[in-house]
Amino acid sequence: MNGKGKKEWLIPDAYYPGVDNGTYVSHEAVCVLNTGDRDAEINITLYFEDREPHGGFRAVCKARRTNHIRMDMIADSEGRGVDRSVPYAMLVESSEPVIVQYSRCDTTQSELAFMGLLAY
Repeated sequence: MNGKGKKEWLIPDAYYPGVDNGTYVSHEAVCVLNTGDRDAEINITLYFEDREPHGGFRAVCKARRTNHIRMDMIADSEGRGVDRSVPYAMLVESSEPVIVQYSRCDTTQSELAFMGLLAY
């Protein structure tokens, strides 16, 4: 089966909330669907309003599988994670055609909020 999707995706509005309410942790995820026959190597670069891009975030989405890449659990090649409470955008690059969705769970208030959208 040929892979569906594309190799480059943009997410202009990303934000890892800096506060958690209770035991459920605020988080966001880059959800990748790979319908192809080859594993997809995923590279993520973060872009900011006031500083240079931060790259080196890598993951794999196996062939005919999905991978929910939690941005609160990923680290770059030097072991640095995503800063909290800093707005940013993402470039998601894949070695194979994939579909990318972004989701955010914000638990900063007692009535938590969830947002999900397809990347561009």
